[in-house]
Amino acid sequence: MDSGIIRCIDESNEDKSMKKSGKVYLVGAGPGDPGLITVRGKSLLEKADAVVYDYLANPKLLQLAPADAELYYVGKKGGAKHSHTQEEINGILVKLVKEGKRVVRLKGGDPFIFGRGGEEIEVMADQGMAFEVVPGVTSATAAATYAGIPITHRGYTATVAFLTGHEDPTKAASNIDWAKLSTGAGTLVVYMGIKNLPNIVEKLLKYGRSPRTPVAVVRWASTPRQRSVVGTLDTITQIVADAGIKAPALIVVGEVVSLRDKLDWYEKRPLFGRRILVTRTRQQASTLVAGLEEQGAECFECSTINIQPLENYDEIDGELERLKEYHWILFTSINGVKYFFDRLHKKGMDARDLKGPDIACVGRATADLLFTYGINADLIPSTFTGEGLAESLLDLGVEGRNILIPRAKVGYELLPETLRGAGAQVSVVPVYQTFPESACMDMVREKLRAGELDILTFTSSSTVRNFISMFGEEGREELFKLLKGVKLAAIGPVTGKTLRDNGLPVDVEAKEHTIDGLIEAIVDSCTSPD
Repeated sequence: MDSGIIRCIDESNEDKSMKKSGKVYLVGAGPGDPGLITVRGKSLLEKADAVVYDYLANPKLLQLAPADAELYYVGKKGGAKHSHTQEEINGILVKLVKEGKRVVRLKGGDPFIFGRGGEEIEVMADQGMAFEVVPGVTSATAAATYAGIPITHRGYTATVAFLTGHEDPTKAASNIDWAKLSTGAGTLVVYMGIKNLPNIVEKLLKYGRSPRTPVAVVRWASTPRQRSVVGTLDTITQIVADAGIKAPALIVVGEVVSLRDKLDWYEKRPLFGRRILVTRTRQQASTLVAGLEEQGAECFECSTINIQPLENYDEIDGELERLKEYHWILFTSINGVKYFFDRLHKKGMDARDLKGPDIACVGRATADLLFTYGINADLIPSTFTGEGLAESLLDLGVEGRNILIPRAKVGYELLPETLRGAGAQVSVVPVYQTFPESACMDMVREKLRAGELDILTFTSSSTVRNFISMFGEEGREELFKLLKGVKLAAIGPVTGKTLRDNGLPVDVEAKEHTIDGLIEAIVDSCTSPD
């Protein structure tokens, strides 16, 4: 026991000492897919005081950093003016470390493979500063794997070589021995070679590589924007030019490329290449985004609803005092569950105080959250809507029953009105409130104008109304024009009705009114023949 306490104290002191003295962590961000960051890299980002990141590091990784972390973009694009010189980047790192900060230097791929990470760490070492290097998934293996190409294969080759197609321009001469390299490795993977592709092909052919050697070029590997083209050494330059492939891209040369037709998996996912806007609340978008991205979609989040606590809880506090008088408590959303239990706990109460009334949930997701608070729902309707819940309760009989519905301050009235019409005493009590959110309007308008959205998703009537209101009455006509050719997907008939009531079509409607059901409906709409 004592040794454990001492260890904790020592670790805490060590952490404070390290933070005071400052340290640089050179972290490989991986090739693009944020899921390919290492566990160590993720842990360091979550504790960073400052993050210095590159053009090829996925911006989603920045969400892992603390809200108060300092962010420094020092990206470099091939053929474009760099935001910072290498000397300036080194200076930023030195300055931050001297300020005692824990600095994550986030670089695309692996920092020690054509990433100039060695140069940056040399500066830290020369300055006597503390540093650590965390490897990342390098772009070469990711590009090949995500294009369905094993860079080694017993039936094809046991050797592979990585090389750069963009050497240091200040060098007097190339140190790539093309005469030996051309046929010396079964697979060649060329980083940063698109601009010099004709010269690379010329060198390989000159020094003995067959013109029929298969070649693949993969752009934006492991991201939803990935695009791959395949040819041979004597055709690939023209194929790349015709396809308009530009940096960032990698070149894979070798017989293993012929396996792509059989092993391609990433670009064959059902939603690959589809660009989808998710309008759910920021707190709840992650499940839908993750599901859509798993099917290959590129998702953009636009929170149209800002959920906030109430300014005054007197009404719900009064109802909590007389819970035993109720026969039913109805939860119509996961937010209703969350905010109800937040208030219950703040009153010094818990699930045991709900032993009197039966509890119903509008759908499975709401019931699943309820279960985390230790309560199984007594009723979940077969149709996950307010109408479905009302019908299920009417079948049981509600005349003379006291029913409590904790929900948003402003909500859909059909459920309580239906129950009152059947003789129930219904108390609708707010436990949270919603406000329209419009921070993402410029992004949405820009993408719609550029034709960069294929599908818009709506998971409640509020998301529909708030999305339309973001554009205002003066922008309504333009919005309707911009939505032509864009599919609108609704989680269920209530949301679908709100779309139609506002003059918009419903192209996709989930049969099961859940996030999983919505994803399934979108996949079906994109894969079924018209």
